[in-house]
Amino acid sequence: MTPRSAARVEVTVDGRPVLVRPGTSVAAALLEQGRWDFRVDPVSGRDRGPYCGMGVCLECEVTVDARPHVRACLERVREGMRIDTAAAGEDA
Repeated sequence: MTPRSAARVEVTVDGRPVLVRPGTSVAAALLEQGRWDFRVDPVSGRDRGPYCGMGVCLECEVTVDARPHVRACLERVREGMRIDTAAAGEDA
C-alpha cells in the first residue's frame, strides 16, 4: 500500500472523476468513495459488494475500461482508468 501522502491519480467512477492513491485496488478506491454497491445480483436484484477481498467470491465484479467481470479486489487503479459498476445501471 502506498503512503497516504502519495500523489493521487484520476479515475472515472460511473462517469464521475475521482482522485485515488496509485496502486490502490479498485475495490479499495470504491470503498474510499463510500461505495459498497459494485454490482446487482441477477437473481435477487439486490446490490452486492466486496465480500472475500481475494478474488474468490466474484461479488466485487465491475467493468474496467470496457472489460466486464473484472474483480475489483484484484485490479489496481491507474491514471485515466474508467470504472463502471452495475449498481449504477451498467452491465458489469
